[in-house]
Amino acid sequence: MVKPGQPRPRRPQGRWSPVQLSPVILTVVIASLAYATPPDMAFSRILPAAPALAAAMWPVLPTVLLGTVCFLLMIGLSLVFPGLGAWYTVAGIVAVTVAAAYGSHVRLQREQSLFQVRLVADAAQQVVLSPMPRRFGAIEIESLYLAAAAEARIGGDFYEVADTPHGVRLLIGDVRGKGLPAVGTAAAVVNSFREAAYDEPDLAGIARRLEASSTRYNAAFPPDDLAERFSTAVLVEIPHEDGSSIRILNCGHPPPLLLNREGLRVLSPTDPAPLLNLAGLIGDCYSTDTFAFAPEDQLLLYTDGVTEARDRNGDFFPLTDWMRNQTPERPRELLDGLHRDLLTHSGGGLDDDIAALAVRFRRDPPSG
Repeated sequence: MVKPGQPRPRRPQGRWSPVQLSPVILTVVIASLAYATPPDMAFSRILPAAPALAAAMWPVLPTVLLGTVCFLLMIGLSLVFPGLGAWYTVAGIVAVTVAAAYGSHVRLQREQSLFQVRLVADAAQQVVLSPMPRRFGAIEIESLYLAAAAEARIGGDFYEVADTPHGVRLLIGDVRGKGLPAVGTAAAVVNSFREAAYDEPDLAGIARRLEASSTRYNAAFPPDDLAERFSTAVLVEIPHEDGSSIRILNCGHPPPLLLNREGLRVLSPTDPAPLLNLAGLIGDCYSTDTFAFAPEDQLLLYTDGVTEARDRNGDFFPLTDWMRNQTPERPRELLDGLHRDLLTHSGGGLDDDIAALAVRFRRDPPSG
């Protein structure tokens, strides 16, 4: 997974590794066995396997050249062993080489298409998930993003951070669904936040702007699907003036976790706000909770892909217990540990998109 801010992946370049040289090795082995063993063992009959194998990893021209080499080797073996009955094998080599060349051509076209899709997905990632600033004064922030659809690079989870006149404001959320179909909704919500975070004096105003953007975007879809097209989100504000508290507005999202010297606290909302795109059905009552946020405290925002990661027995990842066993440390170290333990818990197979933000209130803001 490519993290936001990292350079775009380059087109894979061909390297003649031992695996890619295996068709040549196979040709040499078969030809050697055919020459060194009695003719009735007929090792030469499996020579067509070499160009067939080459088609899986070589371009068209090298594949055809290897088929030609196999053709010539078979002709030579037929001269050394006149009773070998090589003409059937020669015909097989020709047929397999033609098919292998076509298969190589189709494979290369698909690889080119996949490369272009990845470039587009990477560009979408840069639009929806902008490179994460690491520090805003005394506030240090790091991010983690893992898309369930690896080839898509981005899914339905989203986040954004803005340093505004009202304070440092954060957004993290999750669109129902995953993969590229959820990117449009995520983009609409994130782009709306980027504007509203600077304009709105409170979190409730931002939430209403996000709700309006989500509703307008989803209006293009059939009405019977609207109830299934929603997003959860958490808005966080860390005021500039005191830095000793944070404000949180939760729209049906998993509650943030606050880790400090006294232990772990789950920052559950007093009155949960409606999910995005559902305020028209259940009302648009938004309430904001205030929590203490002292120096060296660390806040973890996450999506449900973290808590719903399963192991082989179907057990969920115990995020609360995991967080309780951590010590307040740098956000990057916390997220790296979370990433590592999620992969260990799930056996390397994550079924849902995952996003997380780690926020630390530094005791002494960096100079300059």
